[in-house]
Amino acid sequence: MQNIKIFARATGFIYFLLIPLGVFGIMYVPTLVVKGDITTTISNLLANESLVRWSIAAALTIQLIHFALVLMLYKILKPINKTIASIMVLLVMVGVPIAMLNEFTLGGALLILNGTTPAPTLVSTLLGMHQYGINIVQIFWGLWLFPLGYLIYKSDFLPKLIGITLMIGCFGYVIDSTTFVIDPTITFKLASYLFIGELLITFWLLFRGLNAEKWHAQNDQPRLEYPSK
Repeated sequence: MQNIKIFARATGFIYFLLIPLGVFGIMYVPTLVVKGDITTTISNLLANESLVRWSIAAALTIQLIHFALVLMLYKILKPINKTIASIMVLLVMVGVPIAMLNEFTLGGALLILNGTTPAPTLVSTLLGMHQYGINIVQIFWGLWLFPLGYLIYKSDFLPKLIGITLMIGCFGYVIDSTTFVIDPTITFKLASYLFIGELLITFWLLFRGLNAEKWHAQNDQPRLEYPSK
């Protein structure tokens, strides 16, 4: 029983790593972008080039951690419903390569800025593409939370409230991405107010783990699967 509790806490630690890396790897570069002023934006990027490169590295590391995290959560949650747990993994697997490839645009912008003839228009285009890429992958950052939340809600070994908040948090990411595509000038981000579920599951796993007795009891039960036709 101790093994699964230790594993759950290790999962919480892996989830926790996404917080500082996410703040730096995803939110740093946008702070350097001045809307409507590409000249100042270029100056900011060049003045902080080293940090921008570290930000790209952090963003790539986030995806590797997310990859490991979802597999660890799969091990914990598959006793509830292996099919839905597999869907959760699939949604993350789709989002990871999109997010990693999206960092190509920032790398391309740095290459252009370090060239002999920097092209402000092309740099601006690449930065805009990066923003669109973030909003595309954000759809999957939201969608995977729904099966995660559902499995936690159906479990006997984790708080159902956390599952509910995670399922609600799914819609924040998806709505924000849809809103951006329709009207990029809208700055309100619903996900900023609905992310509490991710914090709750992170710290719950990290400090409380899970109820090992109930996990083993549910693991020994016949798994719920959708009937095949």
